Amino acid sequence: MLRDTLRRFLSDVYSDEQRNASLATEHGVSREIWLQLAELGVIHALFGEDVGGLGGHGYDIVTVFEEVGRAGVVEPLLENAVLAGGLIADLGTADQRAVLDAVMSGDHHLAFAHAEPGSRYDMSRVITTAKPDGQGFVLNGRKSVVSNGEGAQTLVVSARTAGADDAEDGMSLFLVPADASGLSRRGYPKIDGGYASEIELHDVKLPDDALLGRAGDAFPAIEARTSRAIAAVSAEALGAMETAKQLTIDYLQTRTQFGRPIGKFQVLQHRMADMLIEIEQARSAVLNLAGALDKPRDVRERNASATKNLIGRVARLVAEDCIQIHGGIGMTQEYALAHYARRLVMVDHEFGDTDHHLERFIALSQAQGSDHDQ
Repeated sequence: MLRDTLRRFLSDVYSDEQRNASLATEHGVSREIWLQLAELGVIHALFGEDVGGLGGHGYDIVTVFEEVGRAGVVEPLLENAVLAGGLIADLGTADQRAVLDAVMSGDHHLAFAHAEPGSRYDMSRVITTAKPDGQGFVLNGRKSVVSNGEGAQTLVVSARTAGADDAEDGMSLFLVPADASGLSRRGYPKIDGGYASEIELHDVKLPDDALLGRAGDAFPAIEARTSRAIAAVSAEALGAMETAKQLTIDYLQTRTQFGRPIGKFQVLQHRMADMLIEIEQARSAVLNLAGALDKPRDVRERNASATKNLIGRVARLVAEDCIQIHGGIGMTQEYALAHYARRLVMVDHEFGDTDHHLERFIALSQAQGSDHDQ
């Protein structure tokens, strides 16, 4: 029911013109569409019942994000509900969780500020510091490519309260008002839609109750939430691949050469058949990951890396093949395929690319094997 409702809504209101109108706004978000998504319960579906949501499980996430990808939605569901909002739901006190009501109603925006200029895909590399100061903390550091960072009213910021720069232990999370003294943001549009920010923290003073969860123990929650984000962007890529495939099929049936549709040419039929097989394999991987998100850490993380590696490879293949079959028109801004192709290419660079996750999967598998040997 959630899938059918969301698909009908987006097919009615989310045209290519609407997407471009959203991207033309100050922060790349249509407030009207955002509030309508909230009224439909889409944001609620990404949160657990314990915080007033309607689900928040793996299959809820992939159901929503496949439809988001199918329609090419650029509004920041991932940032608000899965990442920043999810961390508040996982670690927050009752007072801290109170903000989630406003998030689910569409009236408050969140962003997760974790990546730093030198961290690349290493989740444990955090140089930003949070030092105790009387009845609170003082934050100093920089955060990079913070999606929805400029439009958010509250930031969930990772900072080191102990340990080495690349240690998993010693990492903490803080709720930081976007208008806090000493915090500056520089926003810019992303190539695949939406906006991101570079954030600088210079002697940002926070009270004790800004700490989210226990000091120094944030990494497991960040890792678990990142796995859910991987499931979300993988499902989004799956939906985008379906739309790109359908646009290409329509083109094959209408574009003619030598007096007949080019879809009659056997070599192009073979390419589309190969594409269909790859997309179905990607679908199986996404569903498998959705079912593994609540399993023990080693199972969850191995499935997350395996899925992200596969999705990155298939998304690139689908984007390239669809563009090549279309020719030059496939990359023109006025044609819908251009947006989907850009999004598919960029999905590979979110939360680790294919090479990163291949190496991570091998390392996780070897570690699991060593544990079994012992």
